[in-house]
Amino acid sequence: MAPRKPAGCTASDFQRLALSLEGAEEGQHQGAVDFRVGGRIFATLASQAEGFGNLVLTPEEQAAFCDELPDVFRPIAGGWGRKGMTHIVLAQADEDVLRGALRTAWQLRIEANARTKARTRSRRKQTRKRSDP
Repeated sequence: MAPRKPAGCTASDFQRLALSLEGAEEGQHQGAVDFRVGGRIFATLASQAEGFGNLVLTPEEQAAFCDELPDVFRPIAGGWGRKGMTHIVLAQADEDVLRGALRTAWQLRIEANARTKARTRSRRKQTRKRSDP
């Protein structure tokens, strides 16, 4: 087994790994760098000054990450955290952990985008049926 790179990722690592995911684009929201797929945010560097990257997870995924690596992951305080928004402590994360966490957030966003698209198609069909003579 190859030796693991020691823990200690940076915001640049976060950005590089986020943008390596298929369809990922860098944007900005409320003055902070964010990463999107299909136009929707899956991660941000809004807490970069505090040493965190932020991930959009489900509450269940958040709990799994926080339980497994409590020194690396923690819920964002308040309502956002209860909805799954999660800090990753960059200095405590190795590249493999960061890559996996970003991939999870990216995949969750892709799945949510697909559900939203399906609901929109369904609503359009229902609207067309009602308006047909």
